[in-house]
Amino acid sequence: MPKILTDADIEAFRARLCDVAEGLFAAHGPDGVTLRQLADALGVSSMTPYRYFKDKDAILAAVRTRAFNRFAQTMEAARVAIETNRDPQTRGPGNAYMDFALSEPNAYRMMFDVNQPTSEDYPDLVAAMDRARATMGYGLKELAEQGRFNGDVELAAHAYWSAMHGAVMLELAGLLLPPMDARAVARPALEALSQMFGFNPAKPPPNC
Repeated sequence: MPKILTDADIEAFRARLCDVAEGLFAAHGPDGVTLRQLADALGVSSMTPYRYFKDKDAILAAVRTRAFNRFAQTMEAARVAIETNRDPQTRGPGNAYMDFALSEPNAYRMMFDVNQPTSEDYPDLVAAMDRARATMGYGLKELAEQGRFNGDVELAAHAYWSAMHGAVMLELAGLLLPPMDARAVARPALEALSQMFGFNPAKPPPNC
């Protein structure tokens, strides 16, 4: 008789499957990985993943949902740290962004290096993407509400985001040779953007 799975059993296996899938998807691309390969990596039968997910696309959505939520949690925690700690050395969201991207490259690739046309079919993924996107403009929105920034908040947030993302992808692709790294490349770009948007480069807006 098949074992009756508890909710905890189901969640534990789903998490384990997503952990394995994240690594394989990042290494080979979602199209380069089959459910049989996922099953083999997990040491289970080829049909086992279907007990937990409808298909590979659903697995990809779950992997990306987890990645976006972990990223958002990291950024939100950094924002809280800035708000509650007056120490100017407190590491802000910009550093948190780099820390996450470079310490969790597989998750980062799942977030920003994958085109999943069916994303809108997965409400949890949509919510996680929206949550992560919102973290990129927190500081700018606050400054705008205080009357300290009169520019286009969305444009400025995307400009900062693009500068960090571009630098990160260069490092993850192995295209930066020491002593060059993502932080070194992003720093002057962020300072230039701060000047363009009217911020003091020594004190960038809270989302950077």
